[in-house]
Amino acid sequence: MLENLSNSRVLIVDDTKFNVDILVAALMQEYKLSVAMSGNAALAQVKESPPDLILLDIMMPEMDGHQVCSKLKADPATSAIPIIFITAVHDLAQITKGFSLGAVDYITKPFRIPELRARVRTHLSLRYAMLALADQNRMLDIRVRERTKELEDTRLEIIYRLSRAAEYRDNETGMHIKRMSHMCRILAAAYGCDAETCDLLFQASPMHDVGKIGIPDSILLKPGPLDAAEWKTMKTHTTLGAEILSGHDSLLIKMGGVLALTHHEKWDGSGYPQGLSEYAIPLGGRIASICDIFDALTSKRPYKEAWPLDDALKEIRACSGAALDPELVECFFKCLPELIHIKESFQDESRV
Repeated sequence: MLENLSNSRVLIVDDTKFNVDILVAALMQEYKLSVAMSGNAALAQVKESPPDLILLDIMMPEMDGHQVCSKLKADPATSAIPIIFITAVHDLAQITKGFSLGAVDYITKPFRIPELRARVRTHLSLRYAMLALADQNRMLDIRVRERTKELEDTRLEIIYRLSRAAEYRDNETGMHIKRMSHMCRILAAAYGCDAETCDLLFQASPMHDVGKIGIPDSILLKPGPLDAAEWKTMKTHTTLGAEILSGHDSLLIKMGGVLALTHHEKWDGSGYPQGLSEYAIPLGGRIASICDIFDALTSKRPYKEAWPLDDALKEIRACSGAALDPELVECFFKCLPELIHIKESFQDESRV
């Protein structure tokens, strides 16, 4: 970086031509120089072509160096430019004020040329080092975000694949869990949930039926209605799922457990396994319930054919205030085009 210092642009701000001539003579062989003879002229030059460093006289008419420094440091576009104050008086109060305004150094008059050159070179080197560090930090941040995205994608893929162990037997090719993920996120957003909650539901919803892994195929794949004993067994997939997902501090796993346990609860209290009603049912469970019912109605299962869309929508509307949260039902119909798009997009593995 040091070999590039000769390309540095240094702005000299001083209302006295004699001082300007000395500074120019001392620095012209090493840097690209520009000169401003007043505070206003300095601000105009910096705005048009920001320099890499400013040598700024304190005692100037109309606008002194402290005022110029304050304006430059208040503007995000110029706040990082290093400023070295030039002062004829070795006044501790003036020097302290300069540092408090953001200056990096000060040089007293009359100038000692070797010291002047050394300080300018030092602060330019520091500026380039800081710029290089900032650039490295930006690149590191990009790599971290890319790696985080890769890990999140991998985690979600693992969740999908493990959830399919329970799902694929009775839900065509397992696309039900893909559709559930996207539908839950869309409905949560329509309800007003923040982005973090929407993403959490997106990632947790594939686990809502993980408890089906403990249900015998003779029940899960039965082509006709279940008898009372079989239905009792079938209902246990909620508590089995909650048990499988219990005992971990991860918010994702906890949300998966909530969805597994409560996605068959009903607004009027007639659901299972706990008979919860209204807002006693966690929001995630209420959202998953609508998405699960809509996708189940419009999908072919071992025990039924897929319902026509219009019939499924009539059923959703009829369940408002009974099985389903009425406010969420209204949100469901507001975002229905997006939900239908998800339904149409995830029909087979090639569309994943």
